[in-house]
Amino acid sequence: MPRKSPSRLQRELAPIHPHAAAVDIGATMHVAAVSPRCDPEPVRTFGTFTGDLQRLADWLEQCKVTTVALESTGVSWIPLYEILTQRGFAVVVVNAREVKQVPGRKTDVCDAQWLQRLHEYGLLRASFQPQGEIATLRAYLRQRERLLEAAAAHIQPMQKALTQMNLQLQHAVADITGQTGLRIIRALVAGERDPDRLATLRDGRCKTPLATLRAALVGNDREEPVFALAQALELYEVYQTKVAACDERIAAVLERLQAQNPPPAAALPLPRRAQPQANEPAVPVRAALYYEERYRQRVLSNLRRRARSLGYVLEKAGPASAAVVVS
Repeated sequence: MPRKSPSRLQRELAPIHPHAAAVDIGATMHVAAVSPRCDPEPVRTFGTFTGDLQRLADWLEQCKVTTVALESTGVSWIPLYEILTQRGFAVVVVNAREVKQVPGRKTDVCDAQWLQRLHEYGLLRASFQPQGEIATLRAYLRQRERLLEAAAAHIQPMQKALTQMNLQLQHAVADITGQTGLRIIRALVAGERDPDRLATLRDGRCKTPLATLRAALVGNDREEPVFALAQALELYEVYQTKVAACDERIAAVLERLQAQNPPPAAALPLPRRAQPQANEPAVPVRAALYYEERYRQRVLSNLRRRARSLGYVLEKAGPASAAVVVS
């Protein structure tokens, strides 16, 4: 009687990346691990200086490594990611929360070995890493967001100074950093105290009646709140200047993207809000989303093609499970 072949579940799990390595990222030390077949000392420790990172890359080349998994921790992984990418390695950045669920691994050495083992068998989910101009655009947009958050921290001191002088500007206008609010605050810092003159600075689009605005601008003239108001206003405007500089860089990146890619055949969908929101970029950033989506689809297409060459099929999974389902 012929012997039955073993079922698929009984077969030994074959490595997907036989020449895989992994690096446990630290602030002052990186622990790298390769397969024991590649080196008698499969786990080594390196510093975080540029020379140390170059030596780490040299060691991975000596071990014939083709792909490396990095555990993303803050921004400490970025220098090593750039060096390995320039050397020609296929670098995968993974979320630390998804590989630390197994108990018993309490050292960096064990973490690196576990990460290498998972990457060797293709059990890691790579984080999306944009390349080229898309990465540059994202960096500028994130820097702009941080500047806006820093600028917003100086709005509350301005409101506090106005309240101490009993100037109810924040209750008379919707936003003290709007056209009407900033005009009045600048006039207050410059020494203007007449409520009639201050009320005439109202923007034409302001819905607050002139009489109500004048009544809100009658208060107490005190030296120390005016000084605090002037400093908060100066800091707020400094950050707004930096935001404008970011907008110029964003516009330059968008021009390069539009020169490299043809415009979409179909019109972009209408925005959710008809009116522009506060602190929106002065350049049309929505158009860049089209190019980012094209790049994402190209990356997914390459991954599916690579999986088919290995005999696997990539399928979309739910948010609670892995992003890649192998069938």
